Amino acid sequence: MTRSIEDPRNARSRRTRDALLAATREILERDGFEALTMTEVARHAGVSRQGVYLHFASRTELVTALFGFIAEQEGLRDSLAPVWAAPDSVSALRAWARHLAAYHPRLMTVDRAIDRVRHADPDAARHRATVDENQFRTCRRLAERLHDEGRLASHWTVETAADMLWGLIATDIFERLLSGRGWTPEALADHLVALYEGTFVKK
Repeated sequence: MTRSIEDPRNARSRRTRDALLAATREILERDGFEALTMTEVARHAGVSRQGVYLHFASRTELVTALFGFIAEQEGLRDSLAPVWAAPDSVSALRAWARHLAAYHPRLMTVDRAIDRVRHADPDAARHRATVDENQFRTCRRLAERLHDEGRLASHWTVETAADMLWGLIATDIFERLLSGRGWTPEALADHLVALYEGTFVKK
């Protein structure tokens, strides 16, 4: 018999799954990707090792699920909503800059943990690829909209504009400005808007 979504067993299972993913994020942020094992996740979440495997058959599955969990936890959909609701491409670009300044810094610790080992750890590489693919898809969509509305500066093609927008999301840039230079997220947003408009928008 199929369980309904209101079934307490389903709710309990979801809570356990979320606890495991929250533990995964905390381990990454505190100890780095090297410390991420199924045993450590189980211990940190207060779940038996067997219980972890009831939800995730491998560390690969666990890390694969992490992107969606963090996106939901940090409100990615709501943060991006003004970008997609913007009335024109330039307004969308401004909204994208403000989204990045508010959202991206909250993920920098996880990003750093992934980047340290992504060339040596297939699970880290897969997670990085998922993040990159989602970010690039948005950048491409913004570049296409600028082009379609005749607002993309003549120096750029859709391809090069998408590449550059994506490159400007690098965690190192955000960390240098926020931590190294003491910028506030508000100042970062304002300057990203100025940079994007001055660089990508046809005058």
